[in-house]
Amino acid sequence: MINIPNCVTFFRLLLIPVFIILFYIQFDGANMWAAGVFALAAGTDWLDGFLARTLKQTTPFGAFLDPVADKVMVAAALIIIVEDYNTALVTIPALVMIGREIIISALREWMAEIGQRSQVAVSWIGKWKTTIQMVALTGLIWQYNMYMIWASYILLYVATILTLYSAYDYLRAAWGDLTRPA
Repeated sequence: MINIPNCVTFFRLLLIPVFIILFYIQFDGANMWAAGVFALAAGTDWLDGFLARTLKQTTPFGAFLDPVADKVMVAAALIIIVEDYNTALVTIPALVMIGREIIISALREWMAEIGQRSQVAVSWIGKWKTTIQMVALTGLIWQYNMYMIWASYILLYVATILTLYSAYDYLRAAWGDLTRPA
């Protein structure tokens, strides 16, 4: 039987190079198309989870692949906009976001090793952070006009604040295990 949610996640992974190529190809409307493909990929993040629950097709492979696809997609977009905008206004939030992903991924792996993974499960703050981050990145990729760019900057900073808060929240939840004598 074909696992539809896993297929959607694979599709998201396949969209990443498409969005990157569209961003770098110089033709009229390239940024709009790149932003559209990125937004489509972002939408599949929600879709694969919904389908997995609805169709009761959750798998360990899907649970592994979904966050990997998300992190690769976001990291690719952040790197592209850092290069394109070439300003600390974008670089600093990008560094915070990528750094947080590395720290929390390592924390989750370690907590799973000691049997405490549920203490650092995805929270509603993380979901809001991801949603706002995806909208901000879509706007920064599209670059339709200055209003969109500045609104996207604001959303990028809101996402950065939520990134820091969610990192604090996860670290606070794990603090007892982190500071326990070996």
